[in-house]
Amino acid sequence: MSAPIKATPGTTPSPTLTVGAVTVPPQPAIRMTGRQKLVLALLLGAQFMIAVDFSILNVALPVVGKGLGFALADLQWIATAFALAAAGFTLLFGRVADLVGRKRLFLGGMAVLGASSLLGGVANSPEVLLTARVLQGLATAAVTPAGLALLTTAFKEGPLRERALGLNGALMSAGFTAGAVLGGLLTDLLSWRWAFFVNAPVALLVLVLAPSVITDSRPAERPRLDIPGAVTVTGGLLALVYGLTRAGGTGWTAPTTLAALLAGVVLLVGFWFVEQRAATPLVPVRILKRRSVIWGNTAGLIAFVTETSLVFLLTLYLQEVLGYSPLTTGLAFGVLGIGTVIGGTLGGRAAGRHGTRATIVTGGVVQAAATLALVALGTSGGWIWLLLAATFVGGIGNMLMIVGFMVTATSGLPDSEQGLATGLATMTQQVGITMGIPVMSAVVAARTTALGDTGPTGVLSGVAVAIVVNSALVLAGSLAAGAFLGGRRREGAAGR
Repeated sequence: MSAPIKATPGTTPSPTLTVGAVTVPPQPAIRMTGRQKLVLALLLGAQFMIAVDFSILNVALPVVGKGLGFALADLQWIATAFALAAAGFTLLFGRVADLVGRKRLFLGGMAVLGASSLLGGVANSPEVLLTARVLQGLATAAVTPAGLALLTTAFKEGPLRERALGLNGALMSAGFTAGAVLGGLLTDLLSWRWAFFVNAPVALLVLVLAPSVITDSRPAERPRLDIPGAVTVTGGLLALVYGLTRAGGTGWTAPTTLAALLAGVVLLVGFWFVEQRAATPLVPVRILKRRSVIWGNTAGLIAFVTETSLVFLLTLYLQEVLGYSPLTTGLAFGVLGIGTVIGGTLGGRAAGRHGTRATIVTGGVVQAAATLALVALGTSGGWIWLLLAATFVGGIGNMLMIVGFMVTATSGLPDSEQGLATGLATMTQQVGITMGIPVMSAVVAARTTALGDTGPTGVLSGVAVAIVVNSALVLAGSLAAGAFLGGRRREGAAGR
C-alpha cells in the first residue's frame, strides 16, 4: 500500500508516513546541542585566530623590517619561517594527534601559540622575531589538524558536520582577510608589535575554557609512530615549501630553488615507498589511494592556490596601478571576506543537499567566471567597483569549493583516523597558500619582462595575464575533481 506524505510544520526532512492503521511519527530536525554549540564556537574561534595570524603581518612587513633592522631581501623570511614550520609539520602533527590525543595536542599548541606571540611582540632583533615565527608555525601545524579532528569527531558525518565545516571554512577564509585589515589598523594606530600581542588573550581564553568543554578522542591502542615516514614526509614538505618560497624571490631556475624542489619531490616519492612497507604507517597507502582523499585534496589545493594568489595579484593592482595605501588595500579586501562568510554558510547546506561533487564544481565555475571578469580592470579608480563585485562573487565560489573539499576529504573514515584526514587537508591548505604567490608572481614577471615595462601599464598587463591563468586553473581543477569524484550516489564509495 502506498504511503501518503503529510507535511508537518517544524520538522525536516522526514514527513509523517501513514501505512494502513500505523502512523510513523515524523523525525525532528537535527539540531546542535548546547554543548556542541559551545564546542563549535571555541574551535572556530581558535581556527579564526590561526587564520588571522597567518596574514596579519603581511601589510606590516616593511615597518617590521625597519623597526628591527631587517635587510630588504630578508623580509621574506618573516613569512617564510612561519610557512616552513606550518606546512612542513602539519601532516606529522595530524597523525600525532591520533596517537596521543587531539585535545592534548590542541591545548599544547594553543599554549605555544600564545607564548610565541608574546615573544614576537617583545622581539628586539631579527633572530628573536624569526624564532617566534617558527614557533608560531609549529603551533599552527599542531592546532589546525587537531582542532579540525576535534570538530569532525564532535559532529558525526551528515548535516551537522557539513554545517560545522562550512562555518569553519568561512571563518578561516574571513580570518585571512581580517588579518590584512587588522594588521594595517594595528600598525597605523598602535604598533606592529600588537599584531603579535593580539593573539595572547585569545589563546588564554581558549586554554581556560577548552579543558571543560572539549571531549578528547583517540584510538584505544596507540601504534608506534612511523619514524622513517615522519622524517621523509616532513623533510619533503620542508624542502618543497622552501623551494616554492625561494622561487618567488630568486626565480624558478635558480640553483637553490631547483635543488630544494628536487629534494622535496625525491623525499615525498620516498615517503610513498616507505609507507608501503611500514608496519604502522604514518599515512596508510589505502587512504592515499582513496578517490575522495585524492580528488578532495586536489580541489582544496586548487582553491587555496588560486584565491590566495589572486589576493596577491589584486594587491599589486591596487598599490602599483591605482596607488592605494596598504591600509586601504586591506580594507578593499573586506568585501572578499564578506563573500567567503556567505559562501561558507551556503557551502554546508549545498554539500548536504546536492553533494560535494556538485558543490565543488559549482564553486569552481563561479570563482573562475568572477576571476575572469577582472581582466577588464583599467588604470582609473572607477574600476574599483568591478574589483569589489568580482571578489565578492568569487569569494562565495571559492568557499563552496573549500567546504566541498573539507567534507569530501574527511568523509568515509573512522574517528580514529580523523586526525590523519584533517592533517592531510591542512597540509593541502598550507602548501596551496605557499604555492600560489610564487606561481602567479612568475607569470607577472615574465609578462612585464617581455614588455620591458615595470610601470603601472606593464604591471596591469602582467596582472591581466596572470588572472587568465588563475581563472583557467580553477576551472580545470574543479571540473577534473568533479569528474573523478563521480556522481552524488557514488560519493560515499569514492574511495573504495
